[in-house]
Amino acid sequence: MSMDLQRFHATYFEESREGLDAMEAGLLALEGGSLDPEVVNSVFRAAHSIKGGAATFGFEKMASLTHVLETLLDEIRSGKRALAASAVDAMLGSVDVLRALLAEAEHGKPADPAAVAAVHARLEGELDGSAEAAAPEQAVEAEPEGWKIAFTPSPSLFMSGNDPLRILRELEHLGPLDVDANLERLPAFAQLDPLEACIAWDLGLRGKVPRSAIDDVFAWVVDDCELDIQPQAAPVAEAADAVAAPAGLPAPGTPSAGAPVSAVPAGTHAEAESSIRVSVDKVDALINLVGELVITQAMLKQVSGGMDPATSERLFAGLELLERNTRDLQEAVIGVRMLPVDAVFRRFPRLVRDLSTRLGKHVALRTVGEGTELDKGLIEKIADPLVHLVRNSIDHGLEMPEERRAAGKNETGTITLAASHQGGHIVIEVADDGRGLNRDRILAKAIERGLSVPENPTDAQVWDLIFQAGFSTADQVTDLSGRGVGMDVVRKNIQALGGEVQLESRHGHGTRVVIRLPLTLAILDGMVVSTGGEILILPLTHVLEALQPQPEEIRTVAGEGRVLRVRGEYLPMLSLSGHYGYHGDSRESLVVVVEGDGQKLALEVEELVGQQQVVVKNLEKNYRRVPGISGATILGDGRVALIVDVGGLVRLRQQSLPQAA
Repeated sequence: MSMDLQRFHATYFEESREGLDAMEAGLLALEGGSLDPEVVNSVFRAAHSIKGGAATFGFEKMASLTHVLETLLDEIRSGKRALAASAVDAMLGSVDVLRALLAEAEHGKPADPAAVAAVHARLEGELDGSAEAAAPEQAVEAEPEGWKIAFTPSPSLFMSGNDPLRILRELEHLGPLDVDANLERLPAFAQLDPLEACIAWDLGLRGKVPRSAIDDVFAWVVDDCELDIQPQAAPVAEAADAVAAPAGLPAPGTPSAGAPVSAVPAGTHAEAESSIRVSVDKVDALINLVGELVITQAMLKQVSGGMDPATSERLFAGLELLERNTRDLQEAVIGVRMLPVDAVFRRFPRLVRDLSTRLGKHVALRTVGEGTELDKGLIEKIADPLVHLVRNSIDHGLEMPEERRAAGKNETGTITLAASHQGGHIVIEVADDGRGLNRDRILAKAIERGLSVPENPTDAQVWDLIFQAGFSTADQVTDLSGRGVGMDVVRKNIQALGGEVQLESRHGHGTRVVIRLPLTLAILDGMVVSTGGEILILPLTHVLEALQPQPEEIRTVAGEGRVLRVRGEYLPMLSLSGHYGYHGDSRESLVVVVEGDGQKLALEVEELVGQQQVVVKNLEKNYRRVPGISGATILGDGRVALIVDVGGLVRLRQQSLPQAA
């Protein structure tokens, strides 16, 4: 039967990436002292699945490497060898190389042959070195005289690119094979589906064949069949297996007395039916359609506004129901794209381990709120900024163990990654309990580099200097940090996502970086305002209140411009029509108080039109980037309205204030 296996590649690559993540997490748990046998089993299963797919699709380098890795893991889980630190290190190295080989298979980007060979040799060395030491302690096992194998393929076996006849031919290479076809499941000819596997097989393999060789043959169909493998000899092999597996760590796949080995655990089919893999492009297309529905609903609402409620009561009731259903549909569809932020957090244990070892520091990673959900598009783009922040915290923030002891601290520093929902935002924090920022040193470096420094700067303004392009206080340039590249890029990347970043620090107590991101980039709740004859959208998550100021509440302060007194607090005022250069008649008598980048701003507007959901359209792709504008939307009457970037307005105003040398 001929079948194009390439159409299954995308699913294999996706599942293999998840498997490598699971392997890495499990190996780090083992290195941290975990004694749970299931952790070893989970790492083994991940390696086993990757190997099976690689062999099926012809990815020989991956199949060869995972075969050695699987052998090492099998000996560890069966109790034939102790778990050594060098073995964990070698297996973590193999995870890195497998990621490179996966990229080679998926994108054609060649993996480093030297790295592949080195990891392969390390794993082989672990196997060879331990085998000699363990040999005297192991009893000599008598291979059975043959094996009875009941092989029942699942109906969907062909769809995974497998063929039972190929498996039978593989078994024939191991020894003489007796084959008996079981036709009980074979339907009548009229109901026969050539794409379904309907024949089961009762097999007799004669000769002293190792059980592991049989397992290798069935490796790539283990999840698509029912399998019962029984030795034909006396239960000597079973007793030997029982000796090999220590108490508390049974060898998975090894039968207890008389128990068949089932390759499909109970509940597997139910779990498989509980979720499906859908292309991100299809989800994005669905979100775009829901966005258009939101625009259409706004249009109908606007058109109906001029109708007589008494004669159009049923129409208004239907429009209210449509609005509720549209919002529910929008939330449900966006929920499809939401993923737990743990998808990003779980890559950091390995990063922290490697960097702390390299720098000679003791570092513990603490994560909070891993289940907090964020749009998939944001998750993919927030990973790199977080990596840079964590590297900075370990390299610059945390002290060496002796320095921490001298300061009365625990010699193990802590990096905290936390995520939470606050209002319409997700807040991600990267914090350390290290030395904190040195205010005087930052100011001196800024002046030395000729950067603009505010007069009598606050701590927040001093910390903000770190985000200037090219700024660095590192005395030595390393490959980790200190080149003056990074923090400005971190801020730009986060701002490009509609977010903002703040930095807090206490000398001697540590540093905390706070990132605020919108929950999604697709649809937002906005306050619609008019000024200078134009309509603008203020994101509702930034709006604090709206008010009509009195003349006596407005003052002019030297170096600050006009300010508005609101309950004893003076807020900078900004005319939206003046800022954006609108030339229409503008009588801005109202103020909307907003907050962005941790600072409040009083925005002068002419009229509050109302609140509504708006679909965010990317302005930069369709026109160009406009300072102080985060995007655009289409109103119910077909007009285009700009969405105000509140954080951008705050930063633009700060840049326009007088600076001190």
